[in-house]
Parts: sequence; C-alpha cells; structure tokens
Amino acid sequence: MPMSEKFEKILKKIEAGRQFRRNDLHPEFRALDREANGGDMIVEGHATTFDEEYDLYTYDDWDGYRVTVAEKVDRNAFAETDMSDVIFLYDHEGRVMARNRNNTLTIQPDNTGLFIRANLSGSDLGPGLFSDIQNGYVDRMSMQFTVAKDSRTQVRDDENRTLRVIRTIEKVGKLYDVSAVGIPANDGTDISARSAADGVIQALEAERLQRLAKENRAKALKLSIDLSLEREK
Repeated sequence: MPMSEKFEKILKKIEAGRQFRRNDLHPEFRALDREANGGDMIVEGHATTFDEEYDLYTYDDWDGYRVTVAEKVDRNAFAETDMSDVIFLYDHEGRVMARNRNNTLTIQPDNTGLFIRANLSGSDLGPGLFSDIQNGYVDRMSMQFTVAKDSRTQVRDDENRTLRVIRTIEKVGKLYDVSAVGIPANDGTDISARSAADGVIQALEAERLQRLAKENRAKALKLSIDLSLEREK
C-alpha cells in the first residue's frame, strides 16, 4: 500500500476517535525459542506499561510557558475494555497474523502493563515477521484503541515558566489491535500522540479563556460598583 494511502486511513481512524501508542518505555518485544515451544513461532512483550509517564509532545510557547504534555495508563484501565476480537498485525495493517478469537493471541494485564503473546505459526507471513523480531529488526509494540475515560493533572513552575500536563488514561473503551512495529515506525503513533497532545492544549486554552472572561467580568462588576459608590458621594 502506498505510504500516502496508508496514512490517510490512519488519519481517518484518528479523526473517528481511535488512538495509537507505541511502547518505547520497555521495548523488550522478543521471539521465543522454537525448540522450547514445540516448534511454534511465539513472540511476546508489552503493548503498553502501567503508571509510567511518557512524553507526547512539547510546545515551546503557550501563554509564555514551555508546555510538555505527558501521558500514562492506569493499571486498571483495561478492567472493562472490550477485547472480544483483537488481532495482531504489522504496523496496524495488512494480513492478520494472530487473533485472540482463535486462541493464537493472548492479552493479559500484568504488573508491568498489557502483556501480549502471539503464536505466528498459523500465518503464511508469520515466519518472516518472526525472523525480523528474532534478529532485532522489529523491536517495538503498538496498540490501537479508544479512550473511555481520562483525567488531567498539572505541574506548574512559574519561576522557570514551564508546565507539565499529565493525561491519565483511566479506562480503555475498546482494543482493536496490537502490532509489531520497527524504529523508525510508520504506524501513525506519532501522529496520534500529537493529536492527543493538541486536544490537551485546546482544553487548557479553553480553560484559560474562561478564566480570563471570569476575571474580566469580576473587574467590570467591581468598576461598576466603584462608580455607583462614587456617584452617591
């Protein structure tokens, strides 16, 4: 598929509310020894980690502050997630290489994050991907999902004019796929991360404008009261 066509599809999914994240914190995606697993081609790793912040984007100047938008996934985020039919892909596209519905894909939250174990033996493209993972050409995992609930906290440093905004994904609504990706990746994760960060900045700007409007109304009211008192003298 041409790159432009691929990104058009990804952008449409992002616009529809889907998000993509690559796990760069613990890139321990690995291929297991085939002899120890009855000849099967099994790969495993974590699609995301829990309670660890990762930066989405940094804005050099927002209202005079350098703003970094970070994100983390709550360890209970997948407790109610729709994982009824999750597939394993390469770069979130192409042929399905494993699937939880036919028991070739296992998805299980653990102490680290969302653990993934895929048996690629049943796919005719599996041997090639297994070899790429085994030899270190493909060493990351990414996931496609929707967010059902999130929250924001802020750490402001007025002296250094910096602001760190942490978005916590509290509930994942649906998990669509987990994918093997390489670095540099062409899976849309950077576009999706920037989109999520832009959403946080837009919310901050809306809050700032509301705060300014409230302050201006308070000033106008005070001025009106002062003028009334002055006229009564």
